[in-house]
Amino acid sequence: MSGVRTPHDTRPAIYDTSIRHIRTAPVENEFTYRSYSWFVDIDHLPALPGPLAAFAAIDSADHVGDPAASLRSNLDDFLQSRGIPPVVGHITMLTNARVLGYVFNPLTVYWLHDRAGRVEHVVAEVHNTYGERHRYLLDTDERGAARTPKEFYVSPFNDVSGEYAMRLPEPDGTLALSITLIRDGHPPFVATMSGTGRTATPGVVARVLARAPFAPHVVSARIRRQGIALWARGLRTVPRPPAPDDTHPAPPAPDTLTESTEMTPYAPARTIDADRWPSIGTAPTTVKARLAAPVADALFRRASEHLNIRVEMPGGVVLGGGANDPSAPVMTIHRPRDFAARVGESGLIGFGEAYMAGDWDAPDLTAALGVFAERMATLIPKWLQRLRGLYIPKQPKTETNTTTNTRSNISRHYDLSNEMFELFLDETMTYSSALFPSLTPAPTWDDFADAQRAKIDRLLDRAGVTAGTRVLEIGTGWGELAIRAAERGATVRSVTLSIEQQELAYKRIDAAGFADRVQVDLLDYRLVDGEYDAIVSVEMIEAVGHQYWGEYFRTIDSVLAPGGKVAIQAITMPHERMLATRNTYTWVHKYIFPGGFLPSIRAIENITEKETTLRVRERLSIGDHYARTLRLWDERFRDHVEEARMLGFDDVFARMWHFYLCYSEAGFGSGYIDVQQILLERRSDS
Repeated sequence: MSGVRTPHDTRPAIYDTSIRHIRTAPVENEFTYRSYSWFVDIDHLPALPGPLAAFAAIDSADHVGDPAASLRSNLDDFLQSRGIPPVVGHITMLTNARVLGYVFNPLTVYWLHDRAGRVEHVVAEVHNTYGERHRYLLDTDERGAARTPKEFYVSPFNDVSGEYAMRLPEPDGTLALSITLIRDGHPPFVATMSGTGRTATPGVVARVLARAPFAPHVVSARIRRQGIALWARGLRTVPRPPAPDDTHPAPPAPDTLTESTEMTPYAPARTIDADRWPSIGTAPTTVKARLAAPVADALFRRASEHLNIRVEMPGGVVLGGGANDPSAPVMTIHRPRDFAARVGESGLIGFGEAYMAGDWDAPDLTAALGVFAERMATLIPKWLQRLRGLYIPKQPKTETNTTTNTRSNISRHYDLSNEMFELFLDETMTYSSALFPSLTPAPTWDDFADAQRAKIDRLLDRAGVTAGTRVLEIGTGWGELAIRAAERGATVRSVTLSIEQQELAYKRIDAAGFADRVQVDLLDYRLVDGEYDAIVSVEMIEAVGHQYWGEYFRTIDSVLAPGGKVAIQAITMPHERMLATRNTYTWVHKYIFPGGFLPSIRAIENITEKETTLRVRERLSIGDHYARTLRLWDERFRDHVEEARMLGFDDVFARMWHFYLCYSEAGFGSGYIDVQQILLERRSDS
């Protein structure tokens, strides 16, 4: 099922769903489960043959209103009670069906359309664990977003204070819903649902049921188990108040002690995995931290004296080579002991974690980090650098980019949430350096989308992509390059390991009208076959890992057609720094790009010359353009940080993301790292 649903499309659809619940206070807990949901026109409910009907019963008796009346009649009565006339258009509904006489249906969403098919209102119908039902009438914006006071007691762990921030866009082949409970400006609970849909033919339904024949029973049991675990951890229940006047009784549901009934389903909002999230709130107190903290403090003070930075300490103490320079970047250390303990425990990883924890701040974070980036190679004495291998943490074996580990590494960054990336990327959804026509005056957001297209077009030009070209793209992103190649008349095969990116890329490609020319496969680059006239890869080599660069280029060489061209965009670093740091585990590895590593131009040239028939023919450095790209992303993200919070990304995540973007901008601005567009062709004798 793809495309926008029309009033004439009354076919039921079934969505494979991933449902996530995130609790941040007073007890932290997160869990995910998979299920399926029905998306139907309420006037054309599923009518399946034979025994399948027992697995797909949708009845008004399982929803608010008169059980003997139709779903539409009961909705019209509800609207009339709110002073709204009956619905004149079609009504779609996302719900769970009764399976073998049992239904588990915490949330049903209705989209009420006018005659032209536009959504006029959205109704969210909630069922609690006490056999009660309540409806919220929502006037959503163009993104399906709305806020409403919480009126209904749902979970035994939450009272009725606060409000809900809901994002309930009508599914059109892709499902992305979220409901966030907000209290005092913070989200103690977020529930999300994402998934993809297919027309519910008997064959599709049979396959879904074969995979999950007792889905409502299993989900109910899992949620019950989560609720009991929370209770065992000391999460207290709150008394149930009298229900609102417009709350309706329902047939008793199982006694599910659950956090999930605090609005079960809902969107690809994600926090980073719990095993990657350190105890940011408390500085380390290990023996290593206690012994190393004084050394770290002394080294930091020594280094800062040689840098043009003003370091402001508690009590009015000012350090740094820029202490007397009012124009020097400022770094304010709020908790010196915690800062030293973190840096002592884990070096530059601790430096980044100290910022995440709020141990230090900077009014212009990029400027402050840029001072350190300019002298990165000399900040630590050479004799101490030689001990790096003994002190700095090693890369976990689970992050080495084998075919087994790579999908997990990619998922930890690119599957965070399409909605989160949409907050700061431009309309092209391009997550790599733009190519601006000029950096003077400084480009603005209005220039951004065109600059991203210019970057893509230059790569396609260098690769010789025209009508009829067979293109392989390694690293799909969200589909913009594939779309622009298809616009030229090319056929494209794009490979990715990100489920979230694949889903949205397919949606964007379909909307652009190129579904017949573009294929997006969830596939490791090492498994690609076929023959291609042009191979394009944008900022993907950074995720390969230095151990696999040879395999990356050998694969490209093996599938490149005679006379073909390769155009890649790669973030690079100086060769000597690459050699010195290739076995170093960094803050970026731990929090942003597990398994990643930047090549040098010399490394690319050496590997392609020794192991392939490819040769570097042309290079263009655009590092300054990446610095500006990152500045625009960071400004945009900070403008939308409240929306990120509504998606379930907390303040620590926001500080982490700000640090990542500014850290990267400082690297490009100082020249410590660069980004290059590189053209490769076969040597003349091959």
